[in-house]
Amino acid sequence: MNIWRIAMAHVERRERRGKNGQVLRSYRVRWRGPDGKERNKSFKRKVDADRFAATVSADLVRGQYVDPDAGKILFETYARKWLEAQTFDEGTHVAVELRFRLHAFPVLGNRNLNDIQPSTIQGWLRTLTDLAPSYRQIIFANVSTVFTAAVDDALIVANPCRARSVRRPKRGHHKVVPWTRDRVLAVRDELPPRYQLMVWLGAGLGMRQGEIFGLSPEDIDIERGEVHVRRQVKLVGNRQMFGLPKGRKVRDIPLPDAVLEAINAHMTAYPPIEVTLPWDRTDGKPTTFSLLLYSREKKALGRNYINTFIWKPALKRAGVPVTRENGSHALRHFYASTALHEGESIKALSEYLGHADPGFTLRTYTHLVEDSAERTKRAVDAVFGHQGPEPDPDDAESDEDLVNDVEPDEDDDDDF
Repeated sequence: MNIWRIAMAHVERRERRGKNGQVLRSYRVRWRGPDGKERNKSFKRKVDADRFAATVSADLVRGQYVDPDAGKILFETYARKWLEAQTFDEGTHVAVELRFRLHAFPVLGNRNLNDIQPSTIQGWLRTLTDLAPSYRQIIFANVSTVFTAAVDDALIVANPCRARSVRRPKRGHHKVVPWTRDRVLAVRDELPPRYQLMVWLGAGLGMRQGEIFGLSPEDIDIERGEVHVRRQVKLVGNRQMFGLPKGRKVRDIPLPDAVLEAINAHMTAYPPIEVTLPWDRTDGKPTTFSLLLYSREKKALGRNYINTFIWKPALKRAGVPVTRENGSHALRHFYASTALHEGESIKALSEYLGHADPGFTLRTYTHLVEDSAERTKRAVDAVFGHQGPEPDPDDAESDEDLVNDVEPDEDDDDDF
């Protein structure tokens, strides 16, 4: 009985005289929290006080009580505290802080957590309409994660980003057009000779730009016919470092003979050199690797320099539009389209590309996979010796037609 009384909130009517002698009534809800401290909240209307008291009482009984004053902490204050506690790598930490500072704090930063309603979130999202759809989605996910942490810390009752009235940003639908072989070769030939290996490694192995920069001769396994992707060159601010590949996931990629020949020719013309960089953090342990690709100054390559002064001029000389879709990441799309055209499985391709989820690979490249119904019919016809009609060359689908609305790649941050 005593426990029940402690859990229950009750309403008290209060009266006082105004300056003109009028009787002013208010209603105060009193209750004790799980810590035993008494709390109260006043309302002008009894119906509001009764509703609040009922809610508090039910939450106390269910063990779901949240102190209404706990959320009186600024969003920016709590978000920075949350960010400091994360175990992100340094680059991710910098990126998340930048998103908060540029796109969340100006609108949400000076509001208390418990004052931010779903309507507040929806209004904030309207300020992001000029950003790329995929970037809006990332920013929204970061902010939502902060509110989820606040719920877990018993500062607020619910995450306003998850309310049904909030229209979550959706990914933009990008029409990915795999480059043709002629375009790949044209761009390769317009690159300075010392950087042409980037095309072989991107289009022939599907490696990310940072992984290409970090490739060492020791990663070339000739006996097994594989390339071991063990590291990348990362850029945080203007400082370089070595680190594990994206998702901290190493992988092996089959090594075609043509790519091996290109690697051997490159090493003959430009012998590998040893480069020392911090490992994993800008203040990490200095680590030395022999690199296949490096600058004229014998330093590790950086994406800012390569994209601005090497890649973009090569695109222009090759007659390729200088757009984000034609960044070096287009080489990975070419690799994927080539592998799928030759019958490689989505699961294997996902492993070669280093995607965390094969489902992402399928969503991105499903339009490049031959229709299963056609494969089944052709297989049955082959069993019974039926020869189908000769294909009409005019009906063949060109590379430029292989487009589909797909999600942006999970790791296109190397592109400009």
